[in-house]
Amino acid sequence: MRRIIFLLTFLLLLPQLVEAKKILSIEINGPITTGTLELFKSGLEKAEELDAEALLVLIDTPGGGLTETLEIVKLIDRTEIPVISYVHPKGATAWSAGTIILVSSHVAAMSPNTVIGSAQPAALSSQGFAPINESKIINALTALVAEKARLHRRNETAAVAFIKENLNLNPEQAKQMKVIEFISPNIEDLLNQTNGAYLNSIKKTLNTKNAVVIKYKPSLRIQFLNLITNPMLASIFLILGIYALVFGFASPGFGSEIAGVVLISLGLLGLGFNINIIAIFLLLFGIILLLLEIKVPGFGALGIAGIIATIIGSILLVPTSFPRYFISKEFQKTMIATVVVPSIIFGIFLLFALYKVMKIRKKRPVIGEMIGDTAIVTEKITPKKTGYVEYKGETWQASSNKKIEKGEEVIIERKKGPVLIVNKKL
Repeated sequence: MRRIIFLLTFLLLLPQLVEAKKILSIEINGPITTGTLELFKSGLEKAEELDAEALLVLIDTPGGGLTETLEIVKLIDRTEIPVISYVHPKGATAWSAGTIILVSSHVAAMSPNTVIGSAQPAALSSQGFAPINESKIINALTALVAEKARLHRRNETAAVAFIKENLNLNPEQAKQMKVIEFISPNIEDLLNQTNGAYLNSIKKTLNTKNAVVIKYKPSLRIQFLNLITNPMLASIFLILGIYALVFGFASPGFGSEIAGVVLISLGLLGLGFNINIIAIFLLLFGIILLLLEIKVPGFGALGIAGIIATIIGSILLVPTSFPRYFISKEFQKTMIATVVVPSIIFGIFLLFALYKVMKIRKKRPVIGEMIGDTAIVTEKITPKKTGYVEYKGETWQASSNKKIEKGEEVIIERKKGPVLIVNKKL
């Protein structure tokens, strides 16, 4: 009887076991970079390999690279794997470029207390941050977002307002305005809600209830790429590299030049190597001023000017503004602070270190100062045997062509290796 009951139970559960679906999840956490694009690509490939029911994208981003964002949107358009974008966890944001990815996904969802929007592009100018209103740029972006909203049957007017009016929405507002489909406190609840949803854009009905969620582990290459392409970390690499290079030129032999070149290369790689002639000029000018500060006494004026030039050059070189980075104005300010604050700290430290190095270099040699000074014999000296003398609290090995007893005073005539050559004091 037990065997029969077990067999019947197994037969009843068999269809569910067979039909158990897999959901692959990836995280877009932080700025959208080249590393994010590679993560998205490899995530889709893995989802196809697993024959996953969907790719679940957990989003918490201030925005990021526009080029990378548009490539991610293309990947979503071309895949047959449903992409469920979910602004998660509570308190997360999907601003600027993150909003475009959310609107372009097959399913859009948000956790409670999250925010999307702030997608009007902004650029840094001499007057500070200014929104970009050029019709060519705005029209292109609004047409793209509106088309993605239409494709997935979402509110096109709200999608356009994200770009033109910097519209921000919480989950309740976004759902009411039909920008997203679901509000969910956790992944399990979300998958229960999406079960049975028909995706018109790819003509598919989701089967996500009781699906197994597999967290995707990116390769070391993608993890490294994510690390070095983070704009904040890349800007710090750049600043450190510049000051290491200056220190290396001023005080060769410590390997600072090599470290400087490596750090600058990593910084430029992470920032997309966006060449700005004025920025390069200011950086080189700043380095020259810092080096001149060491050679020419200027009460720190040249050094301070060098630090200021380096800071301005770094800000111009770091591409915080649209179109390189499609991020919120608030995050652009954070990026600039990431450049300015470490630059001031490292600059002051560099000037202090160089001051100490030059002070040591200009100091008279200790051995030269010893010649002609008096020392006390602490162990008898003979022409055939060295003894010891005390000089300014230090014990030195000493020799002489005369016999000198312990306690006698001697004159230091010269130094031969570690041994002082002395003679009796007359």
